[in-house]
Amino acid sequence: MTIKLSKAGKMPCRSWSLEAIKTCPAAIGSDGQLVDACKGCYATTGNYRFPNVKAPRIHNKSDWKRNDWIADMVAELDNDRYFRWFDSGDMYTLGLAEKIYKVCKATPWVKHWIPTRMHKFPKLAKTLAKMNKLPNVVVRFSSDSVVGETVKGKYTSTIIPSADTPTRAEICGAYANNGKCGSCRKCWDKEVPLIAYPAHGRTMNKLIHNLNLAA
Repeated sequence: MTIKLSKAGKMPCRSWSLEAIKTCPAAIGSDGQLVDACKGCYATTGNYRFPNVKAPRIHNKSDWKRNDWIADMVAELDNDRYFRWFDSGDMYTLGLAEKIYKVCKATPWVKHWIPTRMHKFPKLAKTLAKMNKLPNVVVRFSSDSVVGETVKGKYTSTIIPSADTPTRAEICGAYANNGKCGSCRKCWDKEVPLIAYPAHGRTMNKLIHNLNLAA
């Protein structure tokens, strides 16, 4: 089997990803339903529904279990300087998280950004802390909120209704830049503790509209 990476149109770098929702145990709330941030998940719509986009994500769920996967990932990242883990999916098991840690540790020339909701599970706490101690890694704990509520953590992120929403966070500027990161690298920056992503997409905007009406 071979390493299969992807590159979202917005991103300035490549990514290693899995299927959304199916590999996201932390997307399910205590009520058994998707948390708000996952109800409007972009990775279940648009191009993510195409077979050629789904195929590498399905492949990766088996591929990471290979004995040679860590070495192969390190070799694959030889020329990368920035890398994003999970433009869809999450590190759904401790075994996967430990392997990602080893890849990050073995590639100090790469700045790794790892967004995750798996901070909810105590069994991953030690591994996530180890990752964040690496100088080239930022593990951002994702909030379930779509109205700017935050979670505890050294590096975190949340969703806000719009770029005009008052917040103490650094606001992602991609959606004022044709949906692209451009030269911005705040998500990878250890000097940026909290990032807010303005909501985008019809499903997410409808969700926020309904929440505001309910409030």
